[in-house]
Amino acid sequence: MDLLRIGEKMISRERIHKAIDRILELRERGLSQQEVANKVKIDRTFISRLEGLGEIRKGGPIAVIGFPLANCAELEEVAQEEGVDYILLMNDEQRWGFVTERSGIELFNEVMAIIARLRDFSTIILLGSDKRVHLFEALLDAEVVSITLGESPIIGDRHFDPEELRQIIRSFKNKEG
Repeated sequence: MDLLRIGEKMISRERIHKAIDRILELRERGLSQQEVANKVKIDRTFISRLEGLGEIRKGGPIAVIGFPLANCAELEEVAQEEGVDYILLMNDEQRWGFVTERSGIELFNEVMAIIARLRDFSTIILLGSDKRVHLFEALLDAEVVSITLGESPIIGDRHFDPEELRQIIRSFKNKEG
């Protein structure tokens, strides 16, 4: 047990961590701040401040999808740092593997599952060819931020500036927050 002495008090870090985990778990289940405060017998403003300390961003969920990209790892790192909820980035080799390693029905089902999942997002940032960008815009109800990497069909990987992606994501965080 990790104990600290603060003046005359002995403080258990473990007990604090468990209490915070319980509060966040109840909030995630949909209980209001006041309901959680009543349940764990603390002040509601503490819960508000706790959430403020951990907040990454406000607003609806954001997805980032892109292919064929030369710098997937860099872009994924930026998206994760900015709190993006769903990331699907592929280079040219991965893109062709995705298509050729599945039967027609498996590919269809997987693409439909991805589209169904994307319908849960309020903002989708899409990096792709001109035809893919227009197709996604037509299929999804969300705000689609289209970044055209070139004319279809794109041959080979394209580089996209990670800092430009960061700024695009932040513009939506600021807009929604």
